[in-house]
Amino acid sequence: MYDPRADSPVLVRRAGRAGHLVLNRPRAINALDHAMVRLLADVLTAWEDDASVATVVLTGAGERGLCAGGDIRSIHDDVKAGDGSASAAFWRDEYRLNARIARYPKPYVAVMDGIVMGGGVGVSAHGDVRVVTERSRVAMPETGIGFVPDVGGTYLLTRTPGELGTHLALTGTAVGAGDALLCGLADHYVPSRLLTDFTAALGDTEVSEALRRFGRPAPAGELAACREWIDHCYAADTVEEIIERLYACGERQAKEAAETILTRSPTALKVTLASLRRARELPTLEAVLDQEYRVSCAALALPDLQEGIRAQVIDKSRRPRWSPAGLDQVTPADVARFFEDVDTAAPQLRAGRSR
Repeated sequence: MYDPRADSPVLVRRAGRAGHLVLNRPRAINALDHAMVRLLADVLTAWEDDASVATVVLTGAGERGLCAGGDIRSIHDDVKAGDGSASAAFWRDEYRLNARIARYPKPYVAVMDGIVMGGGVGVSAHGDVRVVTERSRVAMPETGIGFVPDVGGTYLLTRTPGELGTHLALTGTAVGAGDALLCGLADHYVPSRLLTDFTAALGDTEVSEALRRFGRPAPAGELAACREWIDHCYAADTVEEIIERLYACGERQAKEAAETILTRSPTALKVTLASLRRARELPTLEAVLDQEYRVSCAALALPDLQEGIRAQVIDKSRRPRWSPAGLDQVTPADVARFFEDVDTAAPQLRAGRSR
């Protein structure tokens, strides 16, 4: 079922009535690869009908974060050397895992301490109990690597108040605990100094009681004060108009957001906005994940994903050369192609509980 070795990429242990899953690639901030996704799925299957496991607890090894996302180096190598089929298979199983977490029949407690980005959001923010700390930095930064928010990210971001999710999706901005709570990406705040006691208590205490004992009021966030300009600017129908509104509204943070957006992949920006608008009309997380799978597979065939990973992670030049380079060069037909059906490889996620 899973690798019991201490160097396994997912550590599995039991403490009282709690089953603990520890993402264990600390040097990579616990970035997810296909083996880890399979291990997580196998253990969740085993524990679903195990009466001795009352609660599942997800944490990350090391001090830097729960999970920095998917292993994008392997995606880069797969696209560069082959046809991207390994990446498509990874996403298929990853998105199934995201849906599984969302409908899991037992309390699933995700400790979102430190960096939680991309795929890290997928294995945490769909859970029942999502705990952030003063060290949490939660983000869906995909447009910066020529990609589009996935792992159910477009579902979560379209359920935020107003247009906060559109702002986070296009800019890739990381938020702290207070804003994660405001945006519905987390539920509870526990100071990092109390995490060891909190997770230990879950072995013999109901989750609600552990939260009562160790939960605290979260520090104030920053986004609530920005709602007026965010809601106005990001309600526009096109990325170009959003940028115009951001520059015109007179707020310093809005101008900075516009400048950030203009560094992102033009294709990824337009597809992201379309994905968000479409996701708002889809009824379940599973339906959104199906859409994200089509979009992700389409991204494999275009240059921006490989180029974005190269610039941000491989040689770290931080100067991607997007193709096309301008928003005006990305046509509606270019965007529409991302939403065409993918054949037999589609996730085919069954309906289930969604947040």
